[in-house]
Amino acid sequence: MKKVITRFAPSPTGFLHIGNARTALINWLYARKYNGKFILRIDDTDITRSTEEYKNAIIRDLKWLGLEWDESFNQNSRLNNYLIAKEKLLHSGRLYPCYETPEELAIKRKLQLSRGLPPIYDRASLKLTRDQIAAYEKMGRKPHYRFMVQDSEIKWHDMVKGIINYQGSNLSDPIIIRGDGTMTYMLCSTIDDIDYKISHIIRGEDHVSNTAIQIQMFEAFGTKAPDFGHLSLVKAKDDKISKREGGFDIANLRDNKGLEAMAINSFFALVGSSNNVVPNYNLQQLLDKFDISTYSKSPTTYLPEELEILNHKLVIHCEYQDVKERLHQLDLDQVDEKFWCAVRPNLQKISDIKDWWEIYTNPKKVEVTDHNILIIAAETLPEIINQNTWANWTKSISEKSGKKGKDLFMPLRLALTGMNNGPELKNLLPLLSREEILKRLKI
Repeated sequence: MKKVITRFAPSPTGFLHIGNARTALINWLYARKYNGKFILRIDDTDITRSTEEYKNAIIRDLKWLGLEWDESFNQNSRLNNYLIAKEKLLHSGRLYPCYETPEELAIKRKLQLSRGLPPIYDRASLKLTRDQIAAYEKMGRKPHYRFMVQDSEIKWHDMVKGIINYQGSNLSDPIIIRGDGTMTYMLCSTIDDIDYKISHIIRGEDHVSNTAIQIQMFEAFGTKAPDFGHLSLVKAKDDKISKREGGFDIANLRDNKGLEAMAINSFFALVGSSNNVVPNYNLQQLLDKFDISTYSKSPTTYLPEELEILNHKLVIHCEYQDVKERLHQLDLDQVDEKFWCAVRPNLQKISDIKDWWEIYTNPKKVEVTDHNILIIAAETLPEIINQNTWANWTKSISEKSGKKGKDLFMPLRLALTGMNNGPELKNLLPLLSREEILKRLKI
């Protein structure tokens, strides 16, 4: 088997969102599964929209997810390589200049669509005379350049979708160099994949038609195309995920939702595959079960509540040693293993423990209307407080007061915690001294 080299190629025009993060994760898993190499490529040729802020945010988010790379580079540092490639394509006749304005192209597309025709470029610029070209250039028009797609079958075995066929005549010649001289994705990506010996390109299914064209580009440079895998898109309930839509970015899930990196990794590595979506506590666990052939061809729906449930399942099984550093970051060094184990079943996210620590150390004082039950509770509180205290104590209170169910438990919970719900009191009770319990029961 050839050496596996994958890449993740975000453009720094926005924050890393879950769709892109899933692509990064699966490329990382594939490379690591086969002892290969994972490359981070920053696609920053769009100089008007790319920013250093977004680049740094993407790098921070990838590192937070644990997706370390073996090598990285920016496309802007390789502009000379793309210009050399441009000259090769011009020399071979696969690249040609066009002089239509964006407005003229838009009119052509509308006319084609109105006639029920696909919006394929008509190659009108190839029929221009020297005089016509000279006239356009005198007007100040700068040419853009298109790659000529040959009318032949384009066929590949996709790692996810199986056999895919295209006919070149059904594809429009793409613009690969704009009128201002800047490069589009198609040419730069192909040259980078050749130069960095990318063996497998795994990306979203919205790139399938790009792949058909890029296969011809690889051939135009005398190079065999990499293997391709096109993942079904992750969609929100109502629409596709976009980095331009709020709420789907990794920073938001981390900083505002308080989700764990491994909850996100577990969810997006497993959703859309034949594996059950269950918590994994480290990337090695995901690696052990990873298989690119398990991914479905059908779209995957992302429901935020499902990710949050998975996060809860992960948190409640975290050992104290796993979270000790996180507790330090939350300024909760006082929290010990006993307290952690008592309250973790109630945590949706680790940061929730701050609320329970407040209950433990400084509970709200809430007026309890049933004074009698509190008096009985104080009278029947056992001398020794342990895991069995709650069951035995509430049984005694019930026998003396005649109260059961909510009428019994709610006044006790309000007095002890100041809240209507929270950690199981059988677990919280042993954390409090007898004196503290009596103090909280005091009317």
